[in-house]
Amino acid sequence: MSRILIVDDEADARELLALTLTKAGHEAVEASALEPALRLVKELEPLDLVVADLRLGADDGLELCRRVAEARPDVPVIVMTGYGSIEAAVGALRASAYDFLVKPLDPTALLAGVRRALQHRALTDEVRRLRHEVGGLDVGDDFGIVGRSPAMRRVFELIDRVGPGDTTVLISGESGTGKELVARALHARSGRTGRCVAVNCAAMPSNLLESELFGHVRGAFTDARTDRDGLFVEASGGTLFLDEIGELGLDMQPKLLRALQERVVRPIGASRERTFDTRLVAATNRDLEQEVERGTFREDLFYRVNVVNIALPPLRKRGHDVLLLARFFLTRAAERTGREVGDLDDAAAERLLEHDWPGNVRELQNCIERAVALARFDRITVDDLPEKVRRARSSNVALDARHPSEMPTLATLERRYVHQVLEVVEGNKTAAAKVLGVDRRTLYRMLERWEQAEA
Repeated sequence: MSRILIVDDEADARELLALTLTKAGHEAVEASALEPALRLVKELEPLDLVVADLRLGADDGLELCRRVAEARPDVPVIVMTGYGSIEAAVGALRASAYDFLVKPLDPTALLAGVRRALQHRALTDEVRRLRHEVGGLDVGDDFGIVGRSPAMRRVFELIDRVGPGDTTVLISGESGTGKELVARALHARSGRTGRCVAVNCAAMPSNLLESELFGHVRGAFTDARTDRDGLFVEASGGTLFLDEIGELGLDMQPKLLRALQERVVRPIGASRERTFDTRLVAATNRDLEQEVERGTFREDLFYRVNVVNIALPPLRKRGHDVLLLARFFLTRAAERTGREVGDLDDAAAERLLEHDWPGNVRELQNCIERAVALARFDRITVDDLPEKVRRARSSNVALDARHPSEMPTLATLERRYVHQVLEVVEGNKTAAAKVLGVDRRTLYRMLERWEQAEA
């Protein structure tokens, strides 16, 4: 329930507004003039929104807007008037009003405007909270893995649990989610004194990858002018990170499987095998179980590398982690380039939250570095963001569409709402089912259906 102050010099208008807002679940407080309204603005706690008439008898509603902005800048103001004109609207917005509604008010339009203003207020509060939190983050301990969402807390828990050991780990997730950062965090917690060596399996053909991993002896092939240890041996005592392991060709897969089973490698052209003591961490942006079903990835190799799976969530499912990461990247980019850019304004933060981030954390990092380079002020504004981010529309359950083509389907709304409830209850499916009014089995079936549709 939100507390809303109604300011109107007409008693009937105030009563009608109060009735409409109360029926919608809000608490309505009334004032008839400027000074009583200002006293309530200072005294009421909490106060979430002010809805005020532009003409308050001898008083001016625009003056109320200005005074509220000074006393309570966190509280949005919606201005109402029976004199709908461009001049009145511009005047209200210049006086720091959040929105402008024309009388006579349609209840649906009023509640839509109230909903938007309250969402804006909630976002502003969240931005302030995250600004405070990110200042206390010790990101060095997590190698730049920044996050507070339930999904990322589960990732951190797994890193802490399986890091100290030699267990083989498969990190799965979309491109740009930070899989190599997780691999290096696992290595750091392992206590191993050797290096963490990374190789991208998609970056070279099988014959070169075999030489890279297992090594070769002089004369084994045309360019083999000297003996060379492979990465399994070079990383002995440490960790070998095989990125994009799902791209391995079928000819390389049995060779890798034997190396992992026997803990030995035979360099190309050599007659003797060499032992190694290397922990394997692999990563993929593919669904390896589906690749096994298709016959493009060996089942026995899959079980060998997938001893423990750490699934990294896409950025679009990490909620307000977007702002934590944005602040982290902003600080690093500003320090590196010497730019005096220290913050995001609220409108820019809102766009970042509304964008779907198909390129995940990597796309966000690129966006923020670009914005820091282009920023004309001491904070990033909407104009500094890439066009596709500026055009972002909210995936929130609430509707703010103004054309039929922008209206989501009922199925889309259902899906958004379920995920929003899960985020609010921090992933607790029992609590989510209770909020949704369904049993847990129904909720599980819904989530399974959507996961299958994404695959």
